[in-house]
Amino acid sequence: MSNPRSVIASLPPVSELRACLTGVTAHLPERWVPMAEREAQIAAASPDFVPPPGLITQLTGVEGVHLIADDQQASDLAASAARKLLAECGTRPEDIDLMMFAAASQDMLEPATSHIVAAKLGLNCPVFDVKNACNSVLNAIELTQALIASGRYRRVLIACGEAPSLTSPLCVPDAASFVRAFPSYGFSDAGAAMLWTAEEGTDRGVLGSRFAAESTAWASASVPFGGTARRGQTGVDAGHFRMDSTRMRESMNTLFHTRVLSLLDELGLTAADFAFVGIHQVALADLDAVCGGDFGVSREQLVLTLPRHGNVASASLPLQLSRALESGLAHPGDLVALTGLAAGSSAGLTVIRL
Repeated sequence: MSNPRSVIASLPPVSELRACLTGVTAHLPERWVPMAEREAQIAAASPDFVPPPGLITQLTGVEGVHLIADDQQASDLAASAARKLLAECGTRPEDIDLMMFAAASQDMLEPATSHIVAAKLGLNCPVFDVKNACNSVLNAIELTQALIASGRYRRVLIACGEAPSLTSPLCVPDAASFVRAFPSYGFSDAGAAMLWTAEEGTDRGVLGSRFAAESTAWASASVPFGGTARRGQTGVDAGHFRMDSTRMRESMNTLFHTRVLSLLDELGLTAADFAFVGIHQVALADLDAVCGGDFGVSREQLVLTLPRHGNVASASLPLQLSRALESGLAHPGDLVALTGLAAGSSAGLTVIRL
């Protein structure tokens, strides 16, 4: 294994370094459940409530979801995706200088899930978790660029394992509870991985990122369990997602259009410059609100993963990007934009040249 100090000494000056995408992939659990079956599960578990047939698909566009196996953890999904990516890129575990586990999900409160993923992959490098709801991977990309530009690391692996379906309540006592939990019925499980490499004097890589938050809206979407705020919580709502959809949507859209989108002006870019635009997908109707107006993105620039694969939380953007590359929508040398919207609330935009 190389001496970290010798690696740092061999790197070029900070201003010449940029994080460039070497590869991206996704891993989806084998079990796929159509929404009609999911509705039947809710009805069977709820003595006094039956969800209106077809309503979830009608309002979200989600036709079915992937569900993690009973004996799997979030770390398994991340490790499966990362193992596949390393094989595709011809990269050995010992070649990785840093690994981040970036996800809203986690295996347990302690230790950081990154250590569990690293053990499963046979990594022997520094690791840590990045957690910011559905923007976790996007924040990890921003950190990757900063750390590579600093000269600290040359090759960085981002691994993501999301199992948000576990927060979807199947036992629903009444219609009001169903409405509060409604967005969670589109939650789907997935793993993803991205490999980034330091390059000198290139026009490729991360060109810029912009993030904004309205943290006063944090209570609009939450899973109030697993921390100090809900010690000893029991009952039907324990560990389940709940959301004020109107408040959260207004906050995220305002953040993106008023405080994040200005990044394009600073880079001298418009929506037409991008071969592919990734947008965190919660409901198909939300895409028009994000893409319209001053952003001006067309549906032809998107990869719609939501109908078949559901809302896979922070795995959404790498899943879309991998599909864009596989389908030929995006090619090496193209400009792509990754747009993040997350509970908290936060919004982000990262511009990359492949």
